[in-house]
Amino acid sequence: MSVLVTGGAGYIGSHVVRLLRRRGDQVVVVDDLSSGVASRLGDTPLVALDLAADGATEALEAVIRAHAVHAVIHFAALKQVGESVAQPTRYFECNVGGLTNVLTAVEHTGVERLVFSSSAAVYGEPDVPVVTEDAPCLPINPYGQSKLVGEWLTRNAARATGLRVANLRYFNVAGSGWIDLRDRGAANLIPLVVDAVLDDRAPLVFGDTHSTPDGSCIRDYVHVLDLARAHLAALDHLLDDDRQHVAFNIGTGRGSSVFEVICAVERAAGRPVPIEVVGPRAGDPASVVADATRANEALHWAASLALDDIVESAWDAAQRFRLA
Repeated sequence: MSVLVTGGAGYIGSHVVRLLRRRGDQVVVVDDLSSGVASRLGDTPLVALDLAADGATEALEAVIRAHAVHAVIHFAALKQVGESVAQPTRYFECNVGGLTNVLTAVEHTGVERLVFSSSAAVYGEPDVPVVTEDAPCLPINPYGQSKLVGEWLTRNAARATGLRVANLRYFNVAGSGWIDLRDRGAANLIPLVVDAVLDDRAPLVFGDTHSTPDGSCIRDYVHVLDLARAHLAALDHLLDDDRQHVAFNIGTGRGSSVFEVICAVERAAGRPVPIEVVGPRAGDPASVVADATRANEALHWAASLALDDIVESAWDAAQRFRLA
């Protein structure tokens, strides 16, 4: 099978590319390299392209035809909640505009399968401890809004053209499958805490008065390798003619607070981690935890790695990367 992975030089995308190639699939990556790293891809073909730019649709069509692409996995997007609050127009231009161009290219070339990188941010601040896919989608920040619009677009394309779609609603992704693919982002909690400890800085905790047991935000942390495997499972699921669902939560069903994450980093580091508590960030819900039953049953997928596994892999990758 030949698969186009947009944003495949990014943290999550590169893990998916590696797993696809290890199982024998042909892969081509489209990435503008604004946050992606080309060296993560090895000899995987890479086309540098801004998906929201003028002419992107035609360029994508050329890539799809040249590589005889059967399926698309679409990651390419901006993803920082706080930044989206400050720059909402930019987020819609990139996330919605880029996906629109991808869907147009898919329609023009007859590609039949699409896995879309959505987010638990589509739920906003749910009023239930564990969220199913049937919960109301009420995003509270422009990032989440852009992902929900993306789901509307993919569903509409499926109805109009017969495109087979899976929208994967990620919860909080962390950890590292391989050192060279580690998360280099500056906006995700676990690498932020790990880097702060390695730099002898106190990591920031954004608020300790949230409506949670210890006052810090609770999230469902899923290992990036588990998440990558979910994409392959979703891609294979789209071959099934008896598909009943479009959206899938990808999480563990277990929530961990910021303070619990810091304790896990202390265990990995073998030393105490001093912290600095600051005000909460705009657009941050207090608690979001997945019910992943649908993915367990329909995709035959379940997370296999726990918080300590995630943190230990992130700590080990960061340490070894600095020593390399």
